[in-house]
Amino acid sequence: MYKQIIRPILFLFQPEVVHSLVFTCLKIGNKIPFLPALVRKMFTVKNSALEREVFGIRFPNPIGLAAGLDKEAEAFDMLGYLGFGFVEIGTVTPKGQPGNPKPRLFRLKKNQALINRMGFNNKGVENAVKNLKKKKSKIIVGGNIGKNKITPNDKAVEDYKLCFETLFPYVDYFVVNVSSPNTPNLRELQDKEPLKELLAELKALNTIKEEPKPILLKIAPDLTDSQLDDIIEIVKTTHIDGVVATNTTISRENISYTKEEIEAFGAGGLSGKPLRERSTEVIRYLVEKSNNAFPVVGVGGIMSPQDALDKLNAGASLIQIYTSFIYEGPGFLKRINKFLLKKK
Repeated sequence: MYKQIIRPILFLFQPEVVHSLVFTCLKIGNKIPFLPALVRKMFTVKNSALEREVFGIRFPNPIGLAAGLDKEAEAFDMLGYLGFGFVEIGTVTPKGQPGNPKPRLFRLKKNQALINRMGFNNKGVENAVKNLKKKKSKIIVGGNIGKNKITPNDKAVEDYKLCFETLFPYVDYFVVNVSSPNTPNLRELQDKEPLKELLAELKALNTIKEEPKPILLKIAPDLTDSQLDDIIEIVKTTHIDGVVATNTTISRENISYTKEEIEAFGAGGLSGKPLRERSTEVIRYLVEKSNNAFPVVGVGGIMSPQDALDKLNAGASLIQIYTSFIYEGPGFLKRINKFLLKKK
């Protein structure tokens, strides 16, 4: 019903308008008596064979929601009832910021893809905490953290540390986002020395906590093999807990639009089906070259249950979806989980 009726109606409107409408419905739905329980019964697949223990956390199933959809930590409870094993909120920054000028989110329907240049639009870390304090369910929540646009790179560590400390009591794990293509110069923080410094500082903060929480690094799909080798070395050196592979790509390969149409979309990160093969390559490379030294969360182009299995077979310990949730609808999670159980 979603793809035949609901999606065509939603796709008549601008993506950000639809996002706002859907999240309003999710928030209202969470307050209606018995509706969360009904949604959970309809969409959630419970089976011990789906459970995964990764970086010390027991996940009810391996499918998470990637950062970027629930930026403000507004609907994580309801998203959990829809079947997600975990939800990553953010990216959050110390101070609220409007992000890049609109329009900044585009559907590439021919390729089941999106281009976004949102620019870390969010209301700031304190607002996220306010929403996280209202948590009703047991959904596992990750905190994806970044820096403000106006913060120069040589001061970026302080932004990440502030977000880490503020969110620490309210999330189950952290993801350090230095790989978004939509904040000027942010990807320079993926260079070896700045990245080592940033992760070492966060690791030092984490170590002194009574109960430290997993810290993961989110990387771009556009890194070379040499840069991926650096990532492996940095993860081992800093002793962080894993990698999220991958973020969106600045590449425009594998899309069936004219050069003029592509230029009209403009800058931004590409997600969805065109990213599928490259993200899987990065996962496999990290796992094999590191000799499976750390967990990898696989994300990028999972548009079918088989795509999900391919990511897991490539060595991912967990997976995340984003674009497919928009194109396939909430029933997609149930389909993946049932497919994974059949393949056990």
